[in-house]
Amino acid sequence: MSEPEDTSRAVQDTLLTVAPAAPRRGPAPPASHQIAAHLPVARLALDLAPPHLDRPFDYLVPATMSDDARPGVRVKVRFAGRDVDGYVLERLDRSDHDGRLLPLRRVVSAEPVLAPAVARLARAVADHYAGTLSDVLRLAVPPRHARAEQSFAARTAPGAVPAPGTAPAGDAPVATSAGAVAAEAAPAGPPVAEPVPAPAEPVPASVPAAARAPHQESVWAPYRAGAAFLAHVAGGGSPRAVWTALPGLAPPAPEAVPEVVPEGRRGGGRSRKEPDALPVTHWAAAVAEAVRAARSGGRGALVVVPDARDVDQVCAALAAAGLPAWDAATGGEVVRLTADEGPAPRYRAFLAVLHGDARVVVGTRAAAFAPVVDLGLVVCWNDGEDTLAEPRAPYPHAREVLALRSDQEGAAFLLGSHGRTVAAHALVVRGWAHELAAPRDVVRARAPRVRALTSVELAAEGPGAAARIPTAAWRTARAALEQGPVLVQVPRSGYVPVVACARCRTPARCTVCHGPLALSGPQATPQCAWCGALAGGWSCAECHWTGLRSVRVGSQRTAEELGRAFAGVPVQVSGAAAAGGVLGAVSARPALVVATPGAEPVAEGGYAAALLLDAAVSTAHVGLDVAQDALARWLAAAALVRPATAGGQVLLVGDAAPAPTNALVRWDPALLADRELDERVELSLPPAVRVAAVTGDRPAVAAVLGRVALAGPETVLGPVEVAASPRGRGADGVDGAAPGLVDAPPVRAVVRVPVRDGRRLARELGASVAVRSARREPGSVRVELDPKEIL
Repeated sequence: MSEPEDTSRAVQDTLLTVAPAAPRRGPAPPASHQIAAHLPVARLALDLAPPHLDRPFDYLVPATMSDDARPGVRVKVRFAGRDVDGYVLERLDRSDHDGRLLPLRRVVSAEPVLAPAVARLARAVADHYAGTLSDVLRLAVPPRHARAEQSFAARTAPGAVPAPGTAPAGDAPVATSAGAVAAEAAPAGPPVAEPVPAPAEPVPASVPAAARAPHQESVWAPYRAGAAFLAHVAGGGSPRAVWTALPGLAPPAPEAVPEVVPEGRRGGGRSRKEPDALPVTHWAAAVAEAVRAARSGGRGALVVVPDARDVDQVCAALAAAGLPAWDAATGGEVVRLTADEGPAPRYRAFLAVLHGDARVVVGTRAAAFAPVVDLGLVVCWNDGEDTLAEPRAPYPHAREVLALRSDQEGAAFLLGSHGRTVAAHALVVRGWAHELAAPRDVVRARAPRVRALTSVELAAEGPGAAARIPTAAWRTARAALEQGPVLVQVPRSGYVPVVACARCRTPARCTVCHGPLALSGPQATPQCAWCGALAGGWSCAECHWTGLRSVRVGSQRTAEELGRAFAGVPVQVSGAAAAGGVLGAVSARPALVVATPGAEPVAEGGYAAALLLDAAVSTAHVGLDVAQDALARWLAAAALVRPATAGGQVLLVGDAAPAPTNALVRWDPALLADRELDERVELSLPPAVRVAAVTGDRPAVAAVLGRVALAGPETVLGPVEVAASPRGRGADGVDGAAPGLVDAPPVRAVVRVPVRDGRRLARELGASVAVRSARREPGSVRVELDPKEIL
């Protein structure tokens, strides 16, 4: 694909006035500094916030620092009268800078934490999202932990005894395929660089035997082209696939039958259990087998999932597949990179990956930048989850980061979910990736029976049909409890998260910030969900009535109601706000498990039934992805239920939107994704187009768009006012206001361009923001490309 022309002449001329001219050879350094004789110049990436300073800077390398100032190490330098952190990108014979070069202040650490491949990826991500390299590097490289670094260095020092089963660290070549799947020749999608071919590495001695030969039937056998995908990955290829996972649990490995986690072992707000104690789901076992295929070819693998519970699932599946967790004392293959691991363990795991001691990484969104040696496979699970979108500038999504990385490093790409996002479906339609899905007869055999209890279907039920949990749902739950646990999914947490006037039904609002009032318990005082203010003397602003009624019922109130209805049956609540936190697993004993979306624990042998309550609430919001998100939540819960052949049932309760309801009943997420994509093509909505949202003070937004050639009347929607966050403007990414505009609400403008002009749009927006930074224009602006919502 040919690159579009550069931005307008006006933008170029402005940048020339604020950026250095084309660099030329500078004068010799002062004699007071003893400069390194070999490669005396270091080119650095500095941690500078202003966008107009997003470029490398050259510094001299003192002779005393020459051995340590290698590419990738952290350094301190003097910039504009203050000390600034940075990374060495490369060492040079000479600089082209026109002026005197300053020497490095010091080398913070001799550990080259910024791998060359990660530096290239960070630059590509910054360009893709109109951001700066320094912002991306903050996401890519974890903060230094000196004690962990020193202990790791002592263990790997010359003469130290290596851990059993570990391979010596080194710079392994990137392996690419000579016979990859036809997807490699398809039209380009998100990636922007060409992979560098290199010969494949033979199977190292450190790969366990279980990683070389499967010990049972392949988990991928039911999928069309599943075996071919694994074969290409194992052979050093780089196929790209969008995978729709089958529901259910994986059969236990003969040598490692997983144990059920005792229900008393619960973390405070998040499940933290030993991975090999969890029942393994089918999707996690499939990911483990794909990772094993990459390792059998001598390459590393990277798996990115939405949260720590999914990390536990994948680690449990990898352990069952013969890929044990890495430990400094015993070695191993797999490390987990998540924020809740703590600074020291996380940094030790990062160093193990950097040195090639661990070749498999499983983590949350920041792990997408992990420096895996000789990367052969990247996996992104459940890309529709909000947690995979970075909330900090430049707001990259893990799916796009891994797509860029797959292309740059010649790694296979696997994007999986029980559902299918419209963005993932667009990759298939454009030919950038192939579809991996099971035939319809296999899906029907593996899936539970799904019924939608809408008001039409329940019309003959009598008065019980109008209840939140109709009579048919009670009957199903009672019968299923004789066979095992029953899952009850509730869209909202808490007790009564939304209340209204009992007389006129007007929503109850806080008198301080006008936020919604909620009840945290049966005898609790109404409290604002935004500012936390108590509303003990509340009265309706419309009719002055003081009574309240529930509008939305949360998971705690639901559990209370179920406990009264099913006396003697244990009721467990799983959720971030629940007393026991998020449960990882439950036993096969009969019980009612009430969970919010994303917090459903895995049941031993699967749930006998699932009730998906308040379906109408899940599709009542305004947004592009409401239907796909609702379907994804329903499918994630329904996938934990036993197949219909074993009596598994799923009841969707409520009048939800017809399209996602039909897709759930048919268990056909591609049907909904295809329909949504067709509609977005007709309406010029993402992912059929590339979109940028520019939010901030009205004059600042106008100034930024005025320097973007692609931002014409036919491509710009707005600007329109957007609601300020109750927690302040910074919560919306607008970090300040121009003088005199403190009370003015922020505005948002949306720029839509064809996908082929996406790179040009990012480049022009980045240049415009750089001009704004150099001129120190007043106000504040947030630029976000490919936002999840544009409304």
